[in-house]
Amino acid sequence: MPTASVRPHYTQLVRKELRVFQDQAMDLKILTMTINNNKLGMGERITDNTLVRVAIDLLLERKADLSGTTESELRDSLNLPPRY
Repeated sequence: MPTASVRPHYTQLVRKELRVFQDQAMDLKILTMTINNNKLGMGERITDNTLVRVAIDLLLERKADLSGTTESELRDSLNLPPRY
């Protein structure tokens, strides 16, 4: 069984700023609140940053599928709808 870290989880992470569309920020906040409301106090606190880290891991899992030279082309390579 792994031993618990003495340092808080967030102090082990690297700070990274990112810019998102306004609707992404709102949808992310709603999803975070929904997850936290549904877990009935169990588990760790889920934050927007938690979900962004999960999304980054998902993207990195699919990096072999990623191709293009623009955001639109990158989205298309992952079968994501275009953003307007």
